[in-house]
Amino acid sequence: MRILAGKSNANCAGVNRRSFFQVGVAGMGSLSLASILRAKETARQHGLTTKQTSVILLWLDGGPSQHDTYDPKPEAPREYAGIWDPIKTVVPGMDITELFPLQAKVADKFSILRSVHHDTGDHFTGAHWMLTGRGGVNGAMKTGKYPFVGSVATKVAGARQQGMPPYVSIPYGMSVGLRPGYFGGNYLGNQYDPFEAEGDTNADKFRVKNLSLPKNLTVSRLEDRRSLLKHFDSLRRYADVSKKFEAMDQFEQQAFELVTGDKARIAFEIERESTETRERYGRNSWGQSTLLARRLVEAGTTFVTCHFGGWDSHWDHQARMEQYLPKVDQAVSALFSDLDQRGMLDDVLVLVMGEFGRTPKMNDGGNGGPPLSKGTPGRDHWGNVMSVLIGGGGLKGGQVVGSSDRLGERPASRPLRPGDIHHTIFHVLGIDPELHFSDHTGRPIVAIDHGGVITELI
Repeated sequence: MRILAGKSNANCAGVNRRSFFQVGVAGMGSLSLASILRAKETARQHGLTTKQTSVILLWLDGGPSQHDTYDPKPEAPREYAGIWDPIKTVVPGMDITELFPLQAKVADKFSILRSVHHDTGDHFTGAHWMLTGRGGVNGAMKTGKYPFVGSVATKVAGARQQGMPPYVSIPYGMSVGLRPGYFGGNYLGNQYDPFEAEGDTNADKFRVKNLSLPKNLTVSRLEDRRSLLKHFDSLRRYADVSKKFEAMDQFEQQAFELVTGDKARIAFEIERESTETRERYGRNSWGQSTLLARRLVEAGTTFVTCHFGGWDSHWDHQARMEQYLPKVDQAVSALFSDLDQRGMLDDVLVLVMGEFGRTPKMNDGGNGGPPLSKGTPGRDHWGNVMSVLIGGGGLKGGQVVGSSDRLGERPASRPLRPGDIHHTIFHVLGIDPELHFSDHTGRPIVAIDHGGVITELI
């Protein structure tokens, strides 16, 4: 949030009034709710509109093939083109794989980015790029260095409705086997890690932990405990001024709101949906996770991620894709149709992506050994170009932005990087990408350090 107060002489720290107020608001996660509301009202009075938009990210962990999803290459040699033929969509020129017939019918509601790249085939580096907008990690040094873009966004924006967790991962936040991995808050503090639903959303008795009071603990007793803790706060803070107390405060406030209110509990009760709606999304964990994500943003959660794992298809690619792609097709098409019918499409941004693409040329199924020794042919890691689906949130649908070359090896036009996607996310959420946050050493780090809004979608 930036308050346009006009320029004035610099203060003693060398910061003018305009930038001083921006720096102050950059730490909004530590402000009280009343302070946040006052800041929003000041922004309104200065003519700066606030948004109530949300984001749903369907994360295809392991890396989906661009050729076999949103960027088929029918004119390339067969070992490049892949196993399946492309089909036409309702948008002329936007052909996609024949395993996506349902998405083909709603393609006017989303756009495809065909030239995204970060040029690394390392799972960890690629995931860190796509989720945080920066490199700096690899398979030998996996620990995340920067916060997830959704952690930054929800630190600033909070939840759209009080009583809802601002950031939720279904069933958990996980990247390349690390939990929450690059979906975590990192130096922002673990209070900006996701609230994890856990469990199988398709189970008959799906329930979320930590949304009800423990046995023998009433709301009044819980309030007494909060009051008692507050009496110790001044002593604890005097003894230790670390950010741990900020995290404890955030956890305490969120936990109290979740267990004493009905809003979050009701939002997680997916069984309230009709049988028809549940069937439309697909009666499997991916489909039901996507439906639950819709319920959460509808109730006021700002950022929801859904983990769809298992895309690392070095061999037996055909069998795996024939199992996975129809599930994605059903979930994604149902989500866009549902959001549109509910009048929510302009308020919810949807993304479908993984950490990288797959090699344009199919391998021999040997994975370094004799051909077919591991199974039928597959595709390996490829970060030189990938496809990302993006739609809703007030963005234009039916657009194809960028292209890959004839074989799908590299961008041919309008190359895009992760920062371009993140700038677009922040644009939809109404968040200033130039805000700075302090890392573990106290060094200020800008929220997004490269790229810009993808103007073709605006």
